[in-house]
Amino acid sequence: MTVTINDVAQAAGVSKGAVSYALNGQPGVSDDTRERILRVARELGWKPNLRAKSLSSAKAFAVGLVVARDPRLLGTDPFFPAFIAGIETTLVEHEYVLVLTVAASADAEELGYRKLAADSRVDGVILTDMRVDDSRIALLTSLKIPAVTLNRPETPSPFPAVCMDDTEGIAAAVEHLVSLGHTKIGHVGGPQSYIHGRSRRLAWQNAMAKAGLGAGSFIEADFTAAGGLAATAELLRSAQRPTAIIYANDLMATAGQSYAQSLGLAVPDDLSITGYDDTELARYLNPPLTTVPADPLLWGRVAAQQLLSLLGGAPAEDVYLPSPKLVVRASTGPVPSMPNK
Repeated sequence: MTVTINDVAQAAGVSKGAVSYALNGQPGVSDDTRERILRVARELGWKPNLRAKSLSSAKAFAVGLVVARDPRLLGTDPFFPAFIAGIETTLVEHEYVLVLTVAASADAEELGYRKLAADSRVDGVILTDMRVDDSRIALLTSLKIPAVTLNRPETPSPFPAVCMDDTEGIAAAVEHLVSLGHTKIGHVGGPQSYIHGRSRRLAWQNAMAKAGLGAGSFIEADFTAAGGLAATAELLRSAQRPTAIIYANDLMATAGQSYAQSLGLAVPDDLSITGYDDTELARYLNPPLTTVPADPLLWGRVAAQQLLSLLGGAPAEDVYLPSPKLVVRASTGPVPSMPNK
């Protein structure tokens, strides 16, 4: 049975108005009465009615997340389930809910934001997968929707960002492989329209130059297992086949490692492999994957905290998460003596 403020008022021997003042932290009741009302509410198991609360405060008590992904592939991406879990664990502490929209096209994505704004279904949104020349910043500004972005976009943005430098992990992977004697180090990257896809490619490219190595082979993929497999096949067919491959995420690295093994190549004896994300599966592969932790649960928690702070009137300030460090496992080893075996 739902406990109402009428029940609390009767049990505490006060009016409904006094209960409303006490539960909403407003003046109008003495400290002793407020404490008695709060104690009775706890004992009865009273929970706020978010619908009624939103009607009285003109707030939705909801946060939006529009994910631009093929719905058929979303479940295979280990980042988003953990990221969403991080958001949810923060929102539930503040009695907010998450409104999730999956958009399979650019038009559907824009429509998703417009619907959230038109229906006043959310108080703000979390913006992921920042893009080069990201048009969503201007869209959300025009729609007057508060937002928090994952990393700072290149275009001017009034919104606070939760930032993490992903270049150090990629550079560390290059340095690690160079220390093992590798000079032919390829890179399977994400879409270059994504800021993090491009930044990881540039980090690999700059680290190769710093080590005095020429530009290695680069294949642009799409962060999916199928894309990682296809890119690996292309690299391994090339005349200058790499002895090591750095992947922009674990999903592509896992597919690439499996494909190489299906060709009879031993990892790491014939080919060293590194990933990015340190997903749960990475440590259980055979061999376990050398990778860079991304901690999507932390990303989600901090992004939700920043958005709630913004909605509460806090200044729009960026937050910087610690740069992740390379986790060395058994998928990397010394350069093979006969790399073109």
